[in-house]
Amino acid sequence: MFQTEFTFTLPKGYIDHDGNLHREGVMRLANAADEIAPLQDPRVQRNDAYMSIILLSRVITQLGSLEDINPAIVERMFAGDVSYLQDLYQQINANGHAHLTLSCPHCKQNFEVEEQEIRRGDSLGE
Repeated sequence: MFQTEFTFTLPKGYIDHDGNLHREGVMRLANAADEIAPLQDPRVQRNDAYMSIILLSRVITQLGSLEDINPAIVERMFAGDVSYLQDLYQQINANGHAHLTLSCPHCKQNFEVEEQEIRRGDSLGE
């Protein structure tokens, strides 16, 4: 089955206005509209860097118990978490999945694994 949603855990986490920490979330694959629509936003037209804020707010479908992920939430995230989400976005949208190439420390053989397997703690073929 084709995977369209990817779970993640923020390195630091988002703290909402009530002081609740939200770290677990879900990001979906982007569609063409996700990448085109922000170009019409005046905030992006004034500052290209704002593109990633709007883009992330469109593709993050869940963050802890928050129901509506919007640009204001992404703006208030720690810089390290935004960087992590930008990297995840690039990984899953580059080819639809996040493959990592690892090297066995013993035999030096290279192999590929899904990043999600590592996050879930799945066995790497031991």
